[in-house]
Amino acid sequence: MIRRVSIIAVYTFKEAVRERVLYNLVVFALLMIGASILMSHISVGIQSIVVINLGLSSISVFGLLMAIFIGIGLVYKEIDHRTVYSILSKPVRRWEFIAGKYAGLCVTILINTSIMTIGFYLALFYQERRFTRADLQPLGAVYFILLELALVVGIAIFFSSISTPVLSAVFTFCVYVIGHFLSEIRYLGQASQSLVLEKLTAGIYYLLPNFGDFDVIARTAHGHGVSPTLLVANTLYAMLYVAILLSCAILIFEKREFR
Repeated sequence: MIRRVSIIAVYTFKEAVRERVLYNLVVFALLMIGASILMSHISVGIQSIVVINLGLSSISVFGLLMAIFIGIGLVYKEIDHRTVYSILSKPVRRWEFIAGKYAGLCVTILINTSIMTIGFYLALFYQERRFTRADLQPLGAVYFILLELALVVGIAIFFSSISTPVLSAVFTFCVYVIGHFLSEIRYLGQASQSLVLEKLTAGIYYLLPNFGDFDVIARTAHGHGVSPTLLVANTLYAMLYVAILLSCAILIFEKREFR
């Protein structure tokens, strides 16, 4: 079981590496991190804040683009190219296929995020000309970005199993954007004094993933670390939500007929 999932994950990783968009996004992200150094020179007294803010934001944005644009085609591409027939004709269960695809893309994103994080720390070291223990605090924000991207990959695979790549990209991006404003949406529902609207916004709040809880970039830039409680809570939340998304994707994929 683990061997079959690992083989599919490795195949997915190799396939993702061959995508030219992947290299373009990594290079562009590193350029953005480098540009944060230039912008910090016009921000006297807050150079480190600018570098951390722009650097982590670049990692988050370009990681999001990788997760969406590669994730939306993981399942659909195999069906469209009919390679799914040869894969499933072997002793590979359908849930192993989905799990392998998810694991492969997560490994791809982990490696590319690590490369961007190295670029970020080079930019930070260039700015400060030193390295202290406080400089390790952004790693907490990077970890949350990875959790966030793991959720996005799960959402992309879920939509990819039921829709076309274009619609999957639109749906995934919409869920991501809405997920950053769930608290505001729920507050508006409570302030509307409409029972129907309040119930609707409460349903959206509990149904969609709350990406706002993973956004600690501004806090990190101002020298505040991530508390162990929040670290554990967000990790468990992401794992639970990913498990639900993959379970739904597997159930849908199990019921699909390929002719």
